[in-house]
Amino acid sequence: QVQLVESGGGLVQAGGSLRLSCTASGRTFSTYVMGWFRQAPGKEREFVATVTSSGANTFYTDSVKGRFTISRDNAKNTVYLQMNGLKPEDTAVYYCAAGGGGLWPTRLASVYDYWGQGTQVTVSS
Repeated sequence: QVQLVESGGGLVQAGGSLRLSCTASGRTFSTYVMGWFRQAPGKEREFVATVTSSGANTFYTDSVKGRFTISRDNAKNTVYLQMNGLKPEDTAVYYCAAGGGGLWPTRLASVYDYWGQGTQVTVSS
């Protein structure tokens, strides 16, 4: 069992930056592919970014490429999402997830086994 706790959300003006963190319990963190998803009000949960277990490979949805960076520190059981150049349309609850199956890039929510509780990101115009 893996428990995930996100932090770092908040209110920021358009063009600003935030760094989300997701810390996992347990000793198997380094074996999981990690992903970030988001869900805006009235919309379905959508994929944002994913990173392989070693951290060597990353993949992003088109709307965040060049602005967001996913990374991980396996020694700290933590995955990060650095978000720069934030836009009002980035406003959502952001979730981290841990999984191990499926084909790379792991974009499907159904492939992830464990989820955090979410952290709110609000970008004002």
